[in-house]
Amino acid sequence: MKIFAVALLAVSYCFAQKVTVEFDQGADFSRFHTFALGQGKLNSHNPALNSDLIRKKLDDSIARYLEAKGLTEVLNHGDLNVRYHFGSARKKEIERYPVGWRGTRTVRINYTEGTLVIDLRDTSIQSLVWRAIVLEDKNDPEKIVSKLDEMVKKSIAKYPPKPGSTH
Repeated sequence: MKIFAVALLAVSYCFAQKVTVEFDQGADFSRFHTFALGQGKLNSHNPALNSDLIRKKLDDSIARYLEAKGLTEVLNHGDLNVRYHFGSARKKEIERYPVGWRGTRTVRINYTEGTLVIDLRDTSIQSLVWRAIVLEDKNDPEKIVSKLDEMVKKSIAKYPPKPGSTH
């Protein structure tokens, strides 16, 4: 029974959000004061993850968290141009763990992986200066919808990057 509990814990761990941030080490993030939000791209075959309502949720979350960082949203020609991509794909994992003296138990795990990419481009040089990539693994696409705000929050929490950091 303990082995099953450990395997269950390992499976639940693989469903946690993963956030990766990349940025231009030479960019001076202190000079960015405004942002313009461009139309995001949604790429999912599931209607629960591909609608104008999802786009609105993402737009609102991104604007709210960037404003909390001291940036001001403008309609056109901000210091930063914000673009995002959101998509999902069905995934399958197989977990094996020992049972008894010589046995092995196999568990198939089906889940949906949601990926959100947020790009900030410096409009003065038309170049990408910051990118966050967030993965959310859930067994139900609608559960990903409930995590969208948290995905954005965890991404924007890493803006602006700290000098000398790599991610």
